[in-house]
Amino acid sequence: MEFILYILAGAAVGFAVGLTGVGGGSLMTPILLLFGFPPHIAVGTDLLYAAVTKAGGVVLHRRQGTIRWRIVTLLLLGSIPASAVTALLLKTLFTDPEAYKHILTTSLGVMLIVTSMVLIFKKKLVANAGQENSGNSSLGFVRRYSGFFTFFMGIALGALVTLSSVGAGAFGAAILLVLYPRLPALNVIGTDLAHAVPLTLVAGLFHLYLGNVDFLLLGALLIGSLPAIWVGTKVGARLPENVLHPILVSILMALGVKYAFF
Repeated sequence: MEFILYILAGAAVGFAVGLTGVGGGSLMTPILLLFGFPPHIAVGTDLLYAAVTKAGGVVLHRRQGTIRWRIVTLLLLGSIPASAVTALLLKTLFTDPEAYKHILTTSLGVMLIVTSMVLIFKKKLVANAGQENSGNSSLGFVRRYSGFFTFFMGIALGALVTLSSVGAGAFGAAILLVLYPRLPALNVIGTDLAHAVPLTLVAGLFHLYLGNVDFLLLGALLIGSLPAIWVGTKVGARLPENVLHPILVSILMALGVKYAFF
């Protein structure tokens, strides 16, 4: 019965991902925590779940030529070593996962709040992305040295995604919108996905090394979610965004506050 329940949970998250376009990490890890899974199992399992469910999108964008591999490389040069260092610190500084569970839940809460804020200001971010000559000198400085800041943000993403399983999607896309205002929307999505898949895979493998992955749970989630993502995409195309968007943002914000502060 539990296996069936996990399949249904995977289907629910997959449907929501297809419906809204928001990454499964923002939804799956909180659900697993609500099911009673320890934070380290929820985060570790969700990272591998995210890598598998996002992989199809990378294949599609690669065929369409909408991935900027130079940007992906700069992000990965920062994020993969940061993920490794983060996992190594968890292994070295703590005797068991119970000792660092508060770090995982707090990181999750913070990243859920950040994700909800990105969704709230998504349209403004997109509108401002092309305003390279807006008179904002600090923004101009950041864009002038976009390569350095891309690498630096990769480091931040590597650490935060490894701790929370959240951020490789919406937060990563927001970074690209700020740093690369001339990048077309499809390229932002494709480039973000192409970075998210190896990052979540590597971070998930580090958690596997730490003993933080439940393969039975992972299998059940994938069985439920993969077909549900396709169904959600079809249904979502027919529903108005202004109905789904506020509901999703409210849920993510509430969960973020819960895990960050309580």
